[in-house]
Amino acid sequence: MEPTQDIRAKFGRFRILVVGRANAGKTTLLQRICNTTEKPEIFDREGKKRGYHNIEDELVFRSNQDFVFHDSCGFESGGEDEFTKMKNFVMDRASTTKLKERIHTIWYCIPMDESHRAITKAEERFFSECDTSDVPVIAVFTKFDALWDDAYGQLKNSGLTRRECSIRAPEHAKEIFAKAKIWDRLRETKYPPKDSVCVAEMEKDNANCEPLLESTTSALSEESMQMLLISTQRTNMALCIKYANETDCLDVLVPSWV
Repeated sequence: MEPTQDIRAKFGRFRILVVGRANAGKTTLLQRICNTTEKPEIFDREGKKRGYHNIEDELVFRSNQDFVFHDSCGFESGGEDEFTKMKNFVMDRASTTKLKERIHTIWYCIPMDESHRAITKAEERFFSECDTSDVPVIAVFTKFDALWDDAYGQLKNSGLTRRECSIRAPEHAKEIFAKAKIWDRLRETKYPPKDSVCVAEMEKDNANCEPLLESTTSALSEESMQMLLISTQRTNMALCIKYANETDCLDVLVPSWV
């Protein structure tokens, strides 16, 4: 196994394409991953700053500049041109010989405050037409705490006390989600996601990003990419320790940010 610094020199920064409709909680999720409340800076392919962005541009947070994000920018609205640009971007960046420009994973964000329309034509088209090759796609069900409110209401109507409802709502929300068969529908598509993660209350300082980071790490097929992600993330030292124990690779115990 190559040392982390050699992997970073070869592959550059960890690069993620974030897909999802407007107000899906994408920016809030990325802020929590990078442990900041600031907006990202935007750079074009040549490294020049921009005031707005398209899918080719890089979104970088000052708090963790080892992550590079790309935003799908509106293909979800149904425009043919936007969908084609997104699809071409995925095909190009999944296999480019310029290793430092490759995307390493795709997070497809689906907001649960619109659970009644979780899977729209945009999701159907993406997962039926977009072959992402070896780049894993993680379905990220954002704003999952919106289902907690639905769960609370159902439990309250069943006669439980407010305290009981509050305690049981998160687990009951998972039952509501399972009955909706949203994940089942995605798994039956031609190009299904590699895994799914539910995230809640990402606007809070103590929000838990660990499941998403662990899921993404497991979905990566190359150990070098796993090391790159683990050494890049700065919110979960426990993940570094876990990976070191599983692989006997002590290099990740001293990530770039320590």
